[in-house]
Amino acid sequence: MKKLIHKIFLLGLMVNIGCASDYLDTAPTDAVSETVVFTTTGNAMAALNGIHRAMGLRYDSQGQPGEHGVMIMREVLAEDVVMTDQANGWFVEMSTWQRHNNETKSDVEFVWKFYYKIIGNANMIIANIDGAEGPQEERDEIKGQALAYRAWGHFNLVQIFAKRYDANGGNDQMGVPIVSEPITVGGPRNTVEEVYAQIHQDLDDAIALLDESRNNASHFNINVARGIKARVLLTQGQFSEAATVANAARDGFDLMNESQLFGGFNDYTNPEWMWGFHQVDIQQTYFASFFAYMSLNFSSTNIRGNPKAIFQPLYDQISETDYRKRLWDPNASDPELRDPFIDEVTLESFAKVDYMNRKFLAQANGSSVGDVPYMRAAEMILIEAEALARAGDDVGASAALFELASARDPEYTQSTNTGQALIDEIMIQRRVELWGEGFRFYDLKRLDLPLDRNGGNHVGIVINSKFFEEAGTANWQWQIPVDERNANDNIIQNPIE
Repeated sequence: MKKLIHKIFLLGLMVNIGCASDYLDTAPTDAVSETVVFTTTGNAMAALNGIHRAMGLRYDSQGQPGEHGVMIMREVLAEDVVMTDQANGWFVEMSTWQRHNNETKSDVEFVWKFYYKIIGNANMIIANIDGAEGPQEERDEIKGQALAYRAWGHFNLVQIFAKRYDANGGNDQMGVPIVSEPITVGGPRNTVEEVYAQIHQDLDDAIALLDESRNNASHFNINVARGIKARVLLTQGQFSEAATVANAARDGFDLMNESQLFGGFNDYTNPEWMWGFHQVDIQQTYFASFFAYMSLNFSSTNIRGNPKAIFQPLYDQISETDYRKRLWDPNASDPELRDPFIDEVTLESFAKVDYMNRKFLAQANGSSVGDVPYMRAAEMILIEAEALARAGDDVGASAALFELASARDPEYTQSTNTGQALIDEIMIQRRVELWGEGFRFYDLKRLDLPLDRNGGNHVGIVINSKFFEEAGTANWQWQIPVDERNANDNIIQNPIE
């Protein structure tokens, strides 16, 4: 990373491919000195806002809209989001498992650079904020958010590019390089255990600095930092602590009602959203948008020809009285039987495919604007329920599950399942609730489960007959991009299956 880190980290805060305004509001120049950026907490907050915006910027292609593109990648690598046709080809090669394991592919480079860009920009803030003029509480808030971003970036990188964390210990397998300060020369890959230790340190420091206040739901506060920590603990198999932290994280957030459930998952003021990306009209990114690929109604070639559907075996396990079952239409191909709402918001040229989703709605047919969910209270309840169940607390787990499931299904009764049966029930609820929000690849990997697309509505010609992948193969680790290896002699590539 000798040259690459210099380019991504040091220039990442100051400019974005030669455009400072994409990252900073402090000066309309192609380079802004650290002295100017961190003179005051107001300027430092502008730098932090640059990181918030970087989460949804277009990078090298329209299929790389920041975190929103990676969310889609993580879904199409799994089984629950079905690509119903090839359309214009975006994300199809990722769904066939022929892209993430090729070091020369642009998406591999993008994902690596994106998370390290977030980390690098956070490091610049962390390294300089203590000297900024302004109230101490503002310095604490800015530093706490930057620490949370650094932890979040490392957490995504280690899940994508390294082997899964083994709760039984011995996590000395190659992780990713820890970058905890602004640097121009990179080192070797740290172990997975070391990366997770750094993540926890940053999150604990962030939690100590943050409180419940913030400017809006695009920003971190103590709840979101705790939510990330709950995710990390669950991934590590530290179940009792994960349940406790998840419960604390969702404090003050209510579950959405039935009407809000069908509002399009595009409004970060939803009372259930703990953290989300807020997109405004002037930030319209057209085809470089989450909703350009995942929505029901945006008139893109991809949506018109490849509406995203739910995996039929998962849909079949949803109760008939569950509100969420109406987020997908099993009869969409039949004009006599399909949900009239689909015809109301789509154009005649849109394909209508059975089990297609109506969960995500863009602003309009001609606008891909929409807020994107990163963390919801429902996820924290599911973490709490799963963690308690895996810790052996069936009573506590079923009570937590009831809180969510009864809000989604008025006929749901508290589960009497125990042990693995209760865990299985919770995982079905998790898959249904978080469908399309970027979790499923991570879940399969952390639980050491295979990819299994058999017995449903996946189209062989679309996924190139990629119906199955054994758990634990080398293919579950993305290849490190060739540019990084060329720039950093210390980097060792992941093996190829």
